[in-house]
Amino acid sequence: MKLLGAVIIGQREMPQVVQRCLLLIPAALLAGLIAKDTFTTGQSYAIDARAAGLAVAVLATWRKLPFVLVIVAGVGTTAVIRLFV
Repeated sequence: MKLLGAVIIGQREMPQVVQRCLLLIPAALLAGLIAKDTFTTGQSYAIDARAAGLAVAVLATWRKLPFVLVIVAGVGTTAVIRLFV
């Protein structure tokens, strides 16, 4: 089943619109997973330390900090809030 798409498409060229959309799929899936894991606990919605950590990580990304610092800032924020709450 996994190879069915490659066999059907073969050597045909995909339209530019489809190629652009396919390039966006990984980013959309990652954003969806991050949102689900940040704002839910089990079967219910929750806003807790993870949301603050995500906000700090987004801010650090917007400020164009190195990737390692983005991760450390987000994780550190989450850990500090969980420590004091």
